[in-house]
Amino acid sequence: MDSDDQIAGTGTYTYAGMKHAEILALEAAGQKARGAALYINLEPHSHQGRTPPCTDALIAAGIRRVVASMADPNPKVSGKGFDKLRASGVEVEVGGLEEPARRLNEAFARYIRHGVPLVTLKAAMTLDGKIAPPPAEVLDRVQGVPAGGWVTSEIARAHVQELRHQNDALMVGVGTILSDNPLLTDRSGRPRRRPLLRVILDSRLRLPLESRLVQSVVSERNGDVLIFCSSTDEQKKAQLEQAGIRVEMIPVVELDGRPDLPAILRRLGELEITSVMIEGGATVNWTALTAGAVDKVFLYYAPKILAGSGSIPFAVGAGFLHMSQAAQVKRVHLHRFGEDFAVEGYVRDPYGE
Repeated sequence: MDSDDQIAGTGTYTYAGMKHAEILALEAAGQKARGAALYINLEPHSHQGRTPPCTDALIAAGIRRVVASMADPNPKVSGKGFDKLRASGVEVEVGGLEEPARRLNEAFARYIRHGVPLVTLKAAMTLDGKIAPPPAEVLDRVQGVPAGGWVTSEIARAHVQELRHQNDALMVGVGTILSDNPLLTDRSGRPRRRPLLRVILDSRLRLPLESRLVQSVVSERNGDVLIFCSSTDEQKKAQLEQAGIRVEMIPVVELDGRPDLPAILRRLGELEITSVMIEGGATVNWTALTAGAVDKVFLYYAPKILAGSGSIPFAVGAGFLHMSQAAQVKRVHLHRFGEDFAVEGYVRDPYGE
């Protein structure tokens, strides 16, 4: 805002390697930046990273006041940008609209503080917690009963694309590929910071070469599929890599053979993946919960009741044996999508230790 309380320039940091929002706003404002106030959701950085310090540019441009919603969540630099601005005579205010800013920056916070991506567990289910009707082998024994069909409405499924757009990666188990043959793409139609990485947990390399997922890589050659496995099937591994799929070995948990999700998340952090959404089936959901890998949940509910012991529940596994052990979801937000609704909440504070 310039001295006449008019918007002099705006900027949004969207793509890795581009100028930060502060610099874009300064360039848009030009000479009007001198004596103006800058409004921003995150503390301007004062260190040399991928880009020069934004604080230096703000001081040089003559910004008189900076209003920021929150400090940088990186404990190594938090507050230093504000200190540098104040030392140069710039007025600094912090804390306005802090809650929405924290939500906006939560993936960055989790990644920069712990070196692993923020993990969101997403699922769609009926009111009684079923994510699918009985599997085909059960339905085959009941004549005239069709399988398939969406759990949630079109409006809810459209919102899933928005969630996919917000994440750097999707993660599913190979069972989802075998049963649904999905593409796992971001169909929001909006530009992305980086290509959506599709992560497959496939211990025995069962991913079919003819699946839509593999064939999409073959046709597009974009290399955005990464398989984590524990198999020593070198022939299948070579076939997948020839198709353009990345395959990496990952340890399994010795007691039950589950993939070591903490190790997988550390590896994704090394690849600079800051956020992952798990869209797996019942087994992957339980694996993620029992491994302590989940930071937040986004659970869609449709006003339907499947019932029956053959229908597939949200999570399959040993389960937590006592109510005191149950995963506690906090800071709950409710969303409506027509007749459907969703529960969003946090299992772990992305800003915590």
